[in-house]
Amino acid sequence: MGLSYEERRQKRVDENKKRLEDLNLIHLSQSLKNLSPKSSPMKKVASKPRTVEKQMVAVRRSARVASNPAPVYAEVDITRLSYSSPSKRYGLARGSVWNGVYATDEARANAIEKAEKLVSKLEHEGHPTVIRPMLPSHVSSCFWLGLPSNFCRRNLPSTDTTLTLVDEEGNECPTIYLPRKTGLSGGWRGFAIDHKLSDGDAVVFQLISPSVMKTYIIRANDQELSEED
Repeated sequence: MGLSYEERRQKRVDENKKRLEDLNLIHLSQSLKNLSPKSSPMKKVASKPRTVEKQMVAVRRSARVASNPAPVYAEVDITRLSYSSPSKRYGLARGSVWNGVYATDEARANAIEKAEKLVSKLEHEGHPTVIRPMLPSHVSSCFWLGLPSNFCRRNLPSTDTTLTLVDEEGNECPTIYLPRKTGLSGGWRGFAIDHKLSDGDAVVFQLISPSVMKTYIIRANDQELSEED
C-alpha cells in the first residue's frame, strides 16, 4: 500500500534535515546568528571651526610691464595736456613734404595770433572767414581737413560739391567738400603738398563766392627760419 501525501512530505523533511546535519550547516547558521555586530572603529576627531586667512598680495602683472610702476586711475584735467609732445603714431604719407617736426606751443600760438590779425583786416571785405590751424593729420597721413560745423552750415552748400581754393598768387586748386563730414577731402592733399604746409601753420579761408575760397597761409616756423638766416 502506497504512502500518503503527509507521510511522503515528512519523509522528505527528515531526509533534508539529515543532509544538513551531515554538512554541519545547521550549527554554522546558529553560530552566525549568535554573533553580535561590531561597530566600525572610527576615530573621533574634534571638529574645529574653519578659519580663512586673508592676505594682501600683489596683483599679477605681465612680465613686460612688471618693472613699471603700478598704474594710477585718476581723473586727468585735459586742459593741462600740451600738444607739443611728438607722437609716433603719425606717419608720413608718400608724397608728403612735411619733415615730421612738430610745432612748439609758442610757434603755434604765434601763427594763430597772426591769422586773427589778418582776419580783422579782411572783415571790411564782408566775406565769411575762418581760421584752421594745421595738425599732422591735415598735412600728412590721411590728408583730411575738417572745417568748423557752424561755418559750414551758414556758408557752404548742403550737398557734395567742388570748392576751389585760390592762394595769394592766384593759383587754383579744386577740392571736394563733403557737407556730412563738414570738411575737404579729394584735392586737399595736393593743395597741402604744393604749398608745403606743416604742423602748426595757420590757414585763413575766405569764402569769396559760393564755390571759391581764397586762402592765406601763416607759417609757424617763420620766426625759426629768420633766426637761422
